[in-house]
Amino acid sequence: MAANYWASTQRLHWNFTKAELNEMRQALEDEDRIVLQQYPLPDRRLLSIFFNQQLAKLGKRMSVRQQALATAQVYIRRFYTKVDVRNTNVYLILATALYLACKMEESPQYIRMVVSEARNMWPDFIPSDVSKLGECEFYLISEMNSQLIVHHPYRTLQELQGRLNLGQDDISLAWSVINDHYLTDLPLLVAPHVVAIAAIFLSLTLKPNHGGLQAATNAAAALANAAQPSKQLLQTGASSANTPQDRVQYFVQWLAEGEVDIQAVVDSTQELISLYDVWEQYSEKTCKEQVSRFVKARGLDK
Repeated sequence: MAANYWASTQRLHWNFTKAELNEMRQALEDEDRIVLQQYPLPDRRLLSIFFNQQLAKLGKRMSVRQQALATAQVYIRRFYTKVDVRNTNVYLILATALYLACKMEESPQYIRMVVSEARNMWPDFIPSDVSKLGECEFYLISEMNSQLIVHHPYRTLQELQGRLNLGQDDISLAWSVINDHYLTDLPLLVAPHVVAIAAIFLSLTLKPNHGGLQAATNAAAALANAAQPSKQLLQTGASSANTPQDRVQYFVQWLAEGEVDIQAVVDSTQELISLYDVWEQYSEKTCKEQVSRFVKARGLDK
């Protein structure tokens, strides 16, 4: 296991540009244009919200820890860069990814329990034969080239709490933003510490009295232009940043003084804001109908 992200398989083999991701996905769609036309799917982010909600419900039934759920979401996103979603039993993939993630996060679940709980949730889509989940596990491992270690942004968030004098409310909101980033392509695009910093930035700007998403969008644009900050707040430390405005200013100045890729933080922030915008269009009923339709019609539930 690579304790260092920079030497990990995550960075070496599962970090892409947007262009590379689009090319990989386009290649999958081009393999069978007829199936693509027969079974249209919603926006990828809306589908990710559906996957996440289903996974969270299954995880709750088994008291699965958040980090295992996060790892499962990364596995699903990696897997679907290699395999078109319309060629899979989505519900079996979700259950298998969670089963595998629990193993890797050292909180294993009995395979029979996973199958039983999954069947309780999706009785029409999960076979009673536990060997089917075992076969699917090997399928996932193979498509991910046995590269199963996942580094998450949570550790960076905890490390920066004291450095940036973040309050409990800030940490809680940033933690939620990190949870939400698994619904985007960010786990395949940027390093975990970049996500953590973007989440902190949003936690400081996404406040009801600050104008919500529009304020965060404007702040992200300002962040992109941060170049020569004043040294005053940095010299006096985070504890001197008492007002919300001061804390945002201190954060921006701290960021500009460091070696973090500011453009990557800005891009990550905008990706998350885009997710929150599209979330308003989410309909669980529509996603469920479209997914269930191709799984049943193509006999993928057998």
